[in-house]
Amino acid sequence: MTEKVILAGFGGQGVMSMGQLLTYAGMIENKQVSWLPSYGPEMRGGTANCAVIVSKSPVGSPIITTDATAALVLNLPSLLKFEDSIVANGNLLINSSLIEEKAKRSDLNAYYIPANDIANEIGNSRVANMVMLGAYLELTKVVSVDSVIEALKKVFGPDKQHLVPLNKEALDRGAAAVK
Repeated sequence: MTEKVILAGFGGQGVMSMGQLLTYAGMIENKQVSWLPSYGPEMRGGTANCAVIVSKSPVGSPIITTDATAALVLNLPSLLKFEDSIVANGNLLINSSLIEEKAKRSDLNAYYIPANDIANEIGNSRVANMVMLGAYLELTKVVSVDSVIEALKKVFGPDKQHLVPLNKEALDRGAAAVK
């Protein structure tokens, strides 16, 4: 089992956080992982993406070009840039709150998750990334939600433990969106 996922959106949408949490969760589960960030010209508002690999065997290279098993895209430029990077029968998760276009390829499993709308229903627009991550975890089971929550606790630290239940709800709502 090797998952090669591209996570992409605008800076400030939590793309890097999603990738880091997925990577940390993989480490918690004693899997082989890599996380390779890529930023556009600005940190907030520019394009941002990262490549994450989670595997049971050693990761030879952190670079994902045309062999991604999945892509989570949070904005239209990311969809246009990364749809062709996914292998046939791979998963394409599209934030349908911000992207009206549909997947062009018919050989992919495309999922349309209204991540921003769900995040707003929960009461915090900043957890749209966690909604997308929850959907991805439900589809692939690459790591458990419990491992992501443990990773969250480590990343947030003791000062922000109060945010864990909100993020757990976002993960759960994302999972429900693709069931």
